[in-house]
Amino acid sequence: MGHAAQSVTEMKGARLDAGAIVEAERRRGRGALSKRSGRFEKETREETDDGWGSLESLEALKTNFHVEKPRTIITRNDSPDISFDRSINPYRGCEHGCVYCFARPTHAYMGFSPGLDFETEIFVKEGAAQRLERELSAPGYVPKTIAIGTNTDPYQPAEKIHRVMRSILEALSRANHPVGIVTKSALVLRDLDLLAPMAAKGLAKVAISVTTLDRKLARLMEPRAATPELRLETIEKLSAAGVPTAVMTAPIIPSINDDEIERILTRAHAAGAREAGYVLLRLPLELRDLFTEWLVANFPDRARRALALVRSTRDGKLYDSAFGARMKGEGPYAWMIGRRFEVAAARLGFTEKTRLRTDLFEPPLRTPKQLSLF
Repeated sequence: MGHAAQSVTEMKGARLDAGAIVEAERRRGRGALSKRSGRFEKETREETDDGWGSLESLEALKTNFHVEKPRTIITRNDSPDISFDRSINPYRGCEHGCVYCFARPTHAYMGFSPGLDFETEIFVKEGAAQRLERELSAPGYVPKTIAIGTNTDPYQPAEKIHRVMRSILEALSRANHPVGIVTKSALVLRDLDLLAPMAAKGLAKVAISVTTLDRKLARLMEPRAATPELRLETIEKLSAAGVPTAVMTAPIIPSINDDEIERILTRAHAAGAREAGYVLLRLPLELRDLFTEWLVANFPDRARRALALVRSTRDGKLYDSAFGARMKGEGPYAWMIGRRFEVAAARLGFTEKTRLRTDLFEPPLRTPKQLSLF
């Protein structure tokens, strides 16, 4: 780690400090390397060895859960480059630890680090299903597909214990409300008893994110997510149960997994996926430095080229938030990725575009504020 950590500070445009990297034994099984403070904090904190060996005695990082009681559960957006206008995130933070996750910077709003805190300090949205039913029953509510898993994974390990996603899905099922799910987890199969009947009515579809077929690379990039083979098996079982299934090759990372596009699509189509999509690597805010230090530590021979290719798609920057460009990028490299994806998808037969129904929606019964006199 020493040589790689030192070379972190040499990367063009990166404001990094190799001393902020947490010891490998303490972060074993985690994605990020450091936990420097978020952008809103007035003070910056990091662990420093005082020469007495105190850091060696520190325990491995554990996952902590925090109860959150949201005032609203449906998040709205009017972004022109996103196919949905509403979403639900059952959890804040994600224990999967995907080092490239564009949602990491949101943890700064909670006073935590977008680095290791994002995957160890998890917020559980208690009472989400009850809040959802109140919002669905609001006068004037017009149903459209609710996207779940667009920020953090609804089937991350916390779901095994807290079952927030399960309760949300039950509420949507009762109301005959359409839902689209994105996940990396095989835990989604637990809810086939809900998803299959909903899919039969045209109310549900699932996208499985497959970033690589290389088990070792997957372990580095997304240490607590399902293995690539298990994700492909999940696609197969969802499809066999009649649930419209898509594969997301996202993100595509230059020089790391960009050579796997065709192989991933081929395997996913064989497993039963009939829709496909991709997103080019996005590095907003703190994620720029977090991803750079991970890249240098694990792929020092490819780091410079990978970052140079990212810049070539973002007008010389590591990130461009402009609508339309933020997902796919611009320039020759981005164009090549897009054409490779399109050609492979067309050749394999990824032509379906599942449209979910909204005409079956039945608003939950509103609980009266007081009893009627008659």
